[in-house]
Amino acid sequence: MLRSTHRRIPLALLLLRLSVFLVMLMWTLDKFINPTHAAAVFETFYFISGLGNIPVYIIGVLQLVIIVGFVLGFRKRITYPIVLFLHAVSTLSAYKKYLAPYEDTNLLFFAAWPMLAACFALYYLHDWDTLWVLDKEKARLF
Repeated sequence: MLRSTHRRIPLALLLLRLSVFLVMLMWTLDKFINPTHAAAVFETFYFISGLGNIPVYIIGVLQLVIIVGFVLGFRKRITYPIVLFLHAVSTLSAYKKYLAPYEDTNLLFFAAWPMLAACFALYYLHDWDTLWVLDKEKARLF
């Protein structure tokens, strides 16, 4: 059973990492494809107003570097907690949407919570996340 766990956990973590990356990539690409929308998101949810295209592009580049490092398993002790932090801020900043779940498209915001749990699992179990990573740390059993 122990041997089986050593194979199953890394695969589950790889799939979590790829799916979290996919969502984060879409948010990142939005900053380049539609910077006006990204600026509106910053104003609505983070109370940062007046962002022009250049600051949004800079944020997008920084976010792209972080999530590429994350998906490659590079510097897991740095990139995984940053992704967890970014998604936690994003999830918590939408608190008003959770108070009115059936208005507009607010129900979709609840999808952020399982993703936040996935980000935490990846952070917490980063040493078990060994498939397709640049930094191969050995998992310790006990």
